[in-house]
Amino acid sequence: MKISFLGLGKMGTPIVGRLLLAGHTVSVWNRSPKSVQQMGISDATVAPSIHAAVEECDLVCTMLANDEATEAVAFGTEGFIAALPANAVHIALGTLSVALSRRLTEAHAAAGQRYVAAPVFGRPNVAAQGRLWVVAAGKESTLDHVRTVLDAIGRGLTIIGNEPWQAHAFKLAGNFTISAMVQTLSEAFVFVSSEGMNPELFLETVNEALFQSPFYLAYGRLMLHPPEHPSATVFLGEKDIRLFREATEDAGIRLGLVEYLQEQFSAAIRNGMGDTDWGVGQYRMAEQASKKLKSIGDA
Repeated sequence: MKISFLGLGKMGTPIVGRLLLAGHTVSVWNRSPKSVQQMGISDATVAPSIHAAVEECDLVCTMLANDEATEAVAFGTEGFIAALPANAVHIALGTLSVALSRRLTEAHAAAGQRYVAAPVFGRPNVAAQGRLWVVAAGKESTLDHVRTVLDAIGRGLTIIGNEPWQAHAFKLAGNFTISAMVQTLSEAFVFVSSEGMNPELFLETVNEALFQSPFYLAYGRLMLHPPEHPSATVFLGEKDIRLFREATEDAGIRLGLVEYLQEQFSAAIRNGMGDTDWGVGQYRMAEQASKKLKSIGDA
């Protein structure tokens, strides 16, 4: 399939590599110029503009940092929707707001194009291994048309429903559960450490005895051994939690934990931790909160 890929960040680059391995022809565009040789995707063709990238493609994939970047690339005279051929497909792989996903649905329908939302679970190293989990939504015929593309980038696929925005709502709920898990681990580690015990021993024992989850174990180890180069930052976590809270409010429900987590992420950013790894930032905030409470108690 002739694919245009817009967005060569930490996630986009390894996904392009998986598409090339699957035999697809890929034209790439990025907001900041990069060398495909340096990124290890030399078989991809670099397009000089968004329009040049998409005007003859069968489908366009976007993997952009946030709503603002996606809106800038999708809409307006320089946006790809204006140049994408009729009946071509847009696959939105990034984590977007429910509101923007709805807007994209309407814009593609008005232009005679097709749209699938297919956000992914997994960090860049998982993407490079082709082991992302894809959650997709859209018309059944369109999903069938792009199934080989979705299969090429992940180890599994869950079809959420017929409305693309449902996949983005699903992904935001999933990322919320990750933050909830990290917060639980953070506070447990703080307590265990305060009692003179080893938090890593606690992690391995509790995981073996109760959860038996490679994901739970991997996140806990990451929190205790911060990576030199974070692949998912506090800035990213704050964005996802904020979008999830907006979605819950639009749905007419209120969830107390997401409100607390949003406050924690906002405080972490105010404390200069925006570029810190997502899990590490939550852990450090839990440590700071415990010290603050102790000082108040001592006073």
